[in-house]
Amino acid sequence: MHDALLVILTTVVPVSELRGGIPLGIALGLEPWLVFVVAVTTNILIFFPTRLALSWFYKSVFTRIPHFNDYLVRVRRHGEPKVRKYGLLGLMLFVAVPLPITGAYTGTVLSWLLAMEWKRSFIAVAIGVVCAGIIVMLATMGVVSIATLS
Repeated sequence: MHDALLVILTTVVPVSELRGGIPLGIALGLEPWLVFVVAVTTNILIFFPTRLALSWFYKSVFTRIPHFNDYLVRVRRHGEPKVRKYGLLGLMLFVAVPLPITGAYTGTVLSWLLAMEWKRSFIAVAIGVVCAGIIVMLATMGVVSIATLS
């Protein structure tokens, strides 16, 4: 139970997300399927507190910053053609690439900044997280398999 909690805590950290949680869980000797489910579920659920925090900060803090609304309008106007062109598929692919700064947190912030509808952007982020989880799991298991052959 303690090890699963470490996986959850590592997955919640914005820098590591499931890119850190899955290898950690495997290294701790947890069942790979359990590690995958825990890390992916935790990473998907990050969407809700992040989106709520952005909305709260916008209403409570950002609206008090001079010219923030002008900046937000410019960002949305500039991003709107890309959202129209790539939309939710682009968001999903962005989240699916398991690299630093591409994950559930950044995907959620991006969807908020570009005023994407939250329900559909949640689905795109969730699918992206599952794809990233599969990639990280396969890479981790491949490294583990290679290490055991040596």
